[in-house]
Amino acid sequence: MPFINEVLEHNQRTSGATAPKLTSRFRFDPDQVIARLRSRIVGQDAALDAIAASLTVIKAELGDPRKPLAVILLMGPTGVGKTETVRLLTEAIHGKADALCRIDMNTLAQEHYAASLTGAPPGYVGSKEGTTLFDKAAIEGSFGTPGIVLFDELEKASEPVVRALMNIFDNGQLRLSSGTATLDFRNSLIFMTSNIGAQALWDYQQRQSRGWRKWLPHGWQVSTEARLVDEALEKQFSPEFLNRIDHRVSFQRLGNDQVGQLVDLALERLNQRLARQQVQLMLDTHLKSWLGEQGFDRRYGARSMARAFRHHVEPAVARRLLEEPDAAGDVLRARLEGDRIVIEPLDTTDCAAQRHR
Repeated sequence: MPFINEVLEHNQRTSGATAPKLTSRFRFDPDQVIARLRSRIVGQDAALDAIAASLTVIKAELGDPRKPLAVILLMGPTGVGKTETVRLLTEAIHGKADALCRIDMNTLAQEHYAASLTGAPPGYVGSKEGTTLFDKAAIEGSFGTPGIVLFDELEKASEPVVRALMNIFDNGQLRLSSGTATLDFRNSLIFMTSNIGAQALWDYQQRQSRGWRKWLPHGWQVSTEARLVDEALEKQFSPEFLNRIDHRVSFQRLGNDQVGQLVDLALERLNQRLARQQVQLMLDTHLKSWLGEQGFDRRYGARSMARAFRHHVEPAVARRLLEEPDAAGDVLRARLEGDRIVIEPLDTTDCAAQRHR
């Protein structure tokens, strides 16, 4: 029996209670996990609410013990935070963002590569070793923490891979082709990401923003958008597959209201890397606005902002660090001078004023 020692310890802790009390074997706190996601994922309140509800059910152990803890499809255009949400959730639960089993479906688009998911069948090279793309430890987790699995870019999966997923969703297990081992997903939180239907949705929204269509009732537009996504899903996948997904969570395109938050998050990520050099970077107000203009693109979301930092800010900071190798412990300020970014030390007076602001 998996996690047998932890099960016994859990039973001993709870058996001495004088009154019935709801306890959970899972150590994570759903509220804390979602609070972390909300601090880093921009403009996706409804999507995070849906994930929070699923985590609460898992914490209360109300799921079917014969199936995975949850099967969640994250849908939406590129650059809105689908994959990042899973990585942050993994970090919040396991303490590190790479403690998940991530399978990029793009690598399994060709049918002859599908065998790498379940291993080579008997008689083929590697069959005895039972080699597979799956990380057994990351899938199974532990008694107190769920395993986390991410199938990225689901729409690119071949038909044999989709059939293998249906088997996992059905009974929480996957028998390797060699017949020597079985992977257990019954303690797994399974996520899939897809941008299927995103292009049709974008075209529709562009049409709706012009002429008389923009005066149509909002509720009617929302229902039409949902129908477009459903139609795209049903065209790509069989009803049997879709019926095995517990939750479809929609991520929205980012809008102008989120530009300032995107700049702040990109700066925070850069400062996390600069911390290795004991350096902190601040941006003046004019440069923040300029980066917002350069780095915001509704079609590409947060990835466009990351590119703007890579193209404009990071080279300027790198030059400063190479020219001033003794800059450890400095607080640097970035400002725009014409079309050039200037990096300079920030004195303590300016630093206090910046923080106050």
